Amino acid sequence: MDETRPTVVVTGSSGLVGAAIAAALRDVGRVVRGVDRLPGRRTDLVGDLRERAVRREALRDAAVIVHAAALHAPHVGRVADDEFRAVNVGVTAALAEEAPGARFVLISSTSVYGHALVPAGRAVWVDETVTPRPRDIYDETKLAAEQLVAGRGVILRIARCFPEPLPVLAAHLLHRAVGLSDVAAAAALAVSRGSGTFNIAGPYPFRREDCAGVHHDAPAVLAERAPQVVEAFRRRGLPVPRSLDRIYDSSAAMAGLGYRPTHGVLRLLSADGSS
Repeated sequence: MDETRPTVVVTGSSGLVGAAIAAALRDVGRVVRGVDRLPGRRTDLVGDLRERAVRREALRDAAVIVHAAALHAPHVGRVADDEFRAVNVGVTAALAEEAPGARFVLISSTSVYGHALVPAGRAVWVDETVTPRPRDIYDETKLAAEQLVAGRGVILRIARCFPEPLPVLAAHLLHRAVGLSDVAAAAALAVSRGSGTFNIAGPYPFRREDCAGVHHDAPAVLAERAPQVVEAFRRRGLPVPRSLDRIYDSSAAMAGLGYRPTHGVLRLLSADGSS
């Protein structure tokens, strides 16, 4: 490790998101220390961050902490609530306390909006002015972690970005999913710029004024906004979803971080994997 350059610590570096972030940071020349309780290609230190000795080693000379390690929504109901609090909140608090001079990039989730995502006659346009209304222990603990590090750097509320069957992923990439490469790019930007809380999603073809239309007849609105997307669904034999319940807005991240998402539904559905 190059001791002459600042170290970026990436927690959860053996997981899907953490590994992608660690790789993206190394690709742009950052000195990265990956930390995870499980071994992985991007992990340099294997250990449980609930242990002080592991944290001490992880945080040595840390200039930036990208905190992606967490229990996630699929663990709800399978892992005790106290475990969620210990991992998602307790570890975040300890890292923030033990590295007071480090910049913090917290990988949070659009899931924290919770009950606020439920439509009432129209799709919800979800920007950062929407007040989170947690619906489960995952949402509660991610929001609590955000509050612990507010003002320390950047909080990224990422949309869903895990592998799904093609028809599901294509539908979600219209309004509520994001490419893993875009998440990693956003985190790499946040290491050195911006402050505050940002949704990381898109790119989507819709506008705020489309919320009523996409809730009642999404194909009609999509045919007007992006007919090439409708054609891409048709070529792949996939149905365009009839109704959308929400649309995530990443315009604040575009303005504040220089975020430019590129992994949209056209890229997914194109024959050669590009758009």
